[in-house]
Amino acid sequence: MSNMTGSEPLAALARQLVQAGEWQQAADALRQLISEVTGVPAGQLTINRDQYSLNSLNGTVTLDDGRALFFKYHNEEGEDKTIEEYYNAELLRESGFRVDVPVYACGEPGRQILMYTLRHDRRMADICRDIEQQQAWDQEEEIEEAQRRADRDILTHTLPTLKAATVSAVAAEPIHQLFHHRLISPDNPEITAGFGGRVARFYVDKTFRLEDEELEWQTLSNLRWVINGVAYQHSLRQLFAEAGIRLAPAALADHGVITAHGDAHNANVWFDTHEEIPQLVSFDPAFAGRNIPALLAEIKATFHNIFAHPLWLYEPSRCGELYKVTVMRRGDTLFVDHNWQLTPLRAAFLRDKGEEYWQPLLAQLVRRGWLPSHWQRIFRLAMFCCPTLVLDLRAGGFSGHTPTSSALGLAMAVMLGSEPVEDRDEFSGWLAGLV
Repeated sequence: MSNMTGSEPLAALARQLVQAGEWQQAADALRQLISEVTGVPAGQLTINRDQYSLNSLNGTVTLDDGRALFFKYHNEEGEDKTIEEYYNAELLRESGFRVDVPVYACGEPGRQILMYTLRHDRRMADICRDIEQQQAWDQEEEIEEAQRRADRDILTHTLPTLKAATVSAVAAEPIHQLFHHRLISPDNPEITAGFGGRVARFYVDKTFRLEDEELEWQTLSNLRWVINGVAYQHSLRQLFAEAGIRLAPAALADHGVITAHGDAHNANVWFDTHEEIPQLVSFDPAFAGRNIPALLAEIKATFHNIFAHPLWLYEPSRCGELYKVTVMRRGDTLFVDHNWQLTPLRAAFLRDKGEEYWQPLLAQLVRRGWLPSHWQRIFRLAMFCCPTLVLDLRAGGFSGHTPTSSALGLAMAVMLGSEPVEDRDEFSGWLAGLV
């Protein structure tokens, strides 16, 4: 690992330049930073512009000594933990996980950057997208099998690490940045948990355009939802409030912890074809740790590999061409109808994630007496937080969502987070079958 000198926050400057659309200037700043970190002049540098880099930037660079590197750094408010990713990768590798380890790392505030040996493998997320875009279902079996092997492999290395942990050990894990930390505002204790952080920034007191309906937060947050004819129990306000309580680190500390990546969705996974049988290799373990609550560890992968597709979360501008969504408010109820559904590929991922990972893990928690009676609420609320907290789902907000994608995204979040009043939907049936 290399440390760099100097005090100019070049990564922070590059982030600001990218946000301003000044891509060449950003590349120049990163080239200087990389030269300082590696001790070798940096030549050609490209910043990737892909739909999956929601809270980080990445790209490729060629050094003057001929080495080609993949670089990345986090691009998120209050996140100064890039250096930990280096140590987290070593932690995962020591536990047997297939993971890329950076060859260079710098963790100075405003200058955090990691560099990996450049791979020419493709990310699993890109391969899956191509299959769905091209409807190349003849390629589906190989990809399904690779994902199934990966789920099985993750469990193999996870179960031996299952243990009890103290509240302080659980609270120290960076995975809470993806969930509870986005629900609270520590600098303003008057804001109730569940309505601070990104919830306050994205949604509270904002106006929402959901197809032909325009609703203020105060109204929308209290409405009940009927989605494709199925009535759900909770309003958005109730879901955020409950998430603020049940996803607090202290509330999760009694349910067993494991060593895990924490954010191993397929945009953070290489499809490695160097072995006889293709293998999935993770990278970007910024949120990995030894004391991750067992019920949280694979939530991000479960949501992002399955329910975020096809396209609606990552490419919201295309929702109008893919889906028909209608929204109507009647009294205290919002009726949303849509034609989104899991593709065969995502349905297979859901089945396999349940059979190969979640069922055995939950069974082990039951054996040890660590599975709480409200485990489904924890699971659902964490799934609810994945789309609502990773991006602003409001049309006209920070993330480019449209009235169509906003309506679909919020409906998806409610479907995941809330149980149906009477009828059982597809997700409820899958969840019930895990134990």
